[in-house]
Amino acid sequence: MPVYLPAFCHPDPQAPNSLPVQVFGALSAAIRSGRITQGETLPSTRQAAEILGLSRSSVSTAYDLLRAEGLIAMRPGTRPVACLPAAHRTERKGDTAPALSRRGEALARDPRATNYATPEGRLSPGLPDETRFPADLWGQILRRHARHAHGEEACYGGYHGARALREALCTRLASDRGLVVSADQILITPGTQASLSLIAQTMLDPGMTVAIENPGYLGARAAFEAAQAVIKPVSVDEGGLNPDHVPDDARLIYITPSNQYPLGGRMELARRLALLERARQQKALILEDDYDSEFLWHGREIAALAAHGAGTDTVYLGSASKTLLPGLRLGWMVVPEPYVAPLRAAHRTLGYAANLHSQLALAELMNSGQYRMHLRRIARLYRQRGLALHEALSSLDFIDALAPRGGVQLGLRLTLPGREQDCLNALAASGYRAGRLSALCLGPVMEGLVIGFATLRPDDPARIVAILRRAIKG
Repeated sequence: MPVYLPAFCHPDPQAPNSLPVQVFGALSAAIRSGRITQGETLPSTRQAAEILGLSRSSVSTAYDLLRAEGLIAMRPGTRPVACLPAAHRTERKGDTAPALSRRGEALARDPRATNYATPEGRLSPGLPDETRFPADLWGQILRRHARHAHGEEACYGGYHGARALREALCTRLASDRGLVVSADQILITPGTQASLSLIAQTMLDPGMTVAIENPGYLGARAAFEAAQAVIKPVSVDEGGLNPDHVPDDARLIYITPSNQYPLGGRMELARRLALLERARQQKALILEDDYDSEFLWHGREIAALAAHGAGTDTVYLGSASKTLLPGLRLGWMVVPEPYVAPLRAAHRTLGYAANLHSQLALAELMNSGQYRMHLRRIARLYRQRGLALHEALSSLDFIDALAPRGGVQLGLRLTLPGREQDCLNALAASGYRAGRLSALCLGPVMEGLVIGFATLRPDDPARIVAILRRAIKG
């Protein structure tokens, strides 16, 4: 396609210079500055005349001037082509972009930037196995809903979420997580990151305190930093976060109690109840990210923390990112009743709506029982892969890791200080994209790795052990 001329020149019959000179000057500047690059085609003289509202002779004169300057090449029967090599371009001046606001700078800071030693590779933490996605079934359900009319929900009437999905989630949360809520308390978002951002933007003023797990989820840190909050880390152990260590001034408390990210501990019931009491006393709101709760395969089931609360102290967060695919952009949040109306309004203002047809497809998948069957299949598979990776890595005397109780990644602590980068580099050189444990820390730094296992192959555990052994011992 030829370049779009109105983006570069606006000939004015009232200007001092002639129309051909104006077109020549504008296109010359665009080619010399690189806005029109070498090899790009320009419209023919007839097309250019129609687009710019000029006579064909004016355009022909402008093109002849460009050719004389060596800026375009013209052959009979073909469109003109820009031909100025990059080495001869002039630096554009006066194009400095306006500065970001302080909030914009906070939004633009990505704490994930230092998390990996390579931009791509296998076994990234937090990713499901795409090959296990029920693509055929999903496609059939999706096509069926796409063919139907959905009234106001197809426009803006159901911006906070399709009723069918919210009702399906009510049933699932009650049966699987012990959480009894109304459909009106559920907001559907594009994922947990959007849910966290919505809460951060509506519940925090700059300078307010948020307590988060240390180490913890970078997405939560990004949302709170964007709201210009003061983030205070709270260390975790095998029993999860200790409520006694939550700062007294915390306005929000973010936790992953079912399967702590990234170390994998599960918050004990006594601590859950103590945290609820602590939040009540200091009028804080708990954000319960029920991360990977669908994949718990070890130990007695414990209800969601929100199920033990009074109904006004906890926001429950979930998504289909690990159970299906992150690319579906489907998440949900259960909010206390006093916050329903304001959060619905903020949800609309910030534009955090999810695709309607995907919502309806997920609702049908849940109501039909197919979702539960899918979860059972992949949970068995992920259990086998997670335990295989842990068993292999347990042979290394410089690795400390809890056996996975669920989830799709394994957090590993290195007992030898200063060797995290060596391990990351060695894995990256072999095609693996492990996460950096220290990047997930605030305050006291813990060195180690976070390795996804959802797509683990049979030969990966032994191969990873050999790579890490060479990286550490040479």
